[in-house]
Amino acid sequence: MGKLDILKGIRVLEELDSPVNGKIKVVQTLGWGISIQAGNLTQSGGILKDVWGTTLKRVSKDKGVVENCLILGLGGGSAARLVRSIWPEAKICGVELDPLMVDLGMKYLRLSEVNMDIVIDDALKFCSEAVKSKKKYDLILNDIYVGPMIPGEFETDDFVKTVKEMMPDDSCSIFNRLYYGEKRIDAVRFLKKLESQFRSVLPIYPEANVMYVCKV
Repeated sequence: MGKLDILKGIRVLEELDSPVNGKIKVVQTLGWGISIQAGNLTQSGGILKDVWGTTLKRVSKDKGVVENCLILGLGGGSAARLVRSIWPEAKICGVELDPLMVDLGMKYLRLSEVNMDIVIDDALKFCSEAVKSKKKYDLILNDIYVGPMIPGEFETDDFVKTVKEMMPDDSCSIFNRLYYGEKRIDAVRFLKKLESQFRSVLPIYPEANVMYVCKV
């Protein structure tokens, strides 16, 4: 049994230290269920199910079929489970740098039930190799956080161009950004980079996030 904070209705199920994400907590809360947190930010489960669920359901109205889905920043697999439920026939590949996140997803968030390929690797390296091999994905989810921060290399014009190179016609890529306080300024700045590269960018605002749905 984990530690229970009666006043907040929070039970800590597990705590561990990661060389990638620092301190990771698995918590269970009233209303949100189980989530994996790093840097005091929910990385998988909990509210992230609604953030990605709202966005992917919106995307599914325009995109009836997904053949190949790439998830950059798999974490514990919340987005992967949603993709599988909406597009049962899709081939899904999830890339995650931190193997502890994947292990916790298997243990607590039923990631093991998702039929998919999981690659433990740096997303930048993976994308570079995918471009060289001319691999294409018609749905790309970008959810790369280390704790509460997005590493700088995933905020650059070059990274956005790399993602675009992996997208065939009639495809879309979704970028998850926090959208509160100073994070809102960063998100708006990143939007301008996306608009310079993609034919259309649709912002969706679930909870405290903005999800940029980009089409080539």
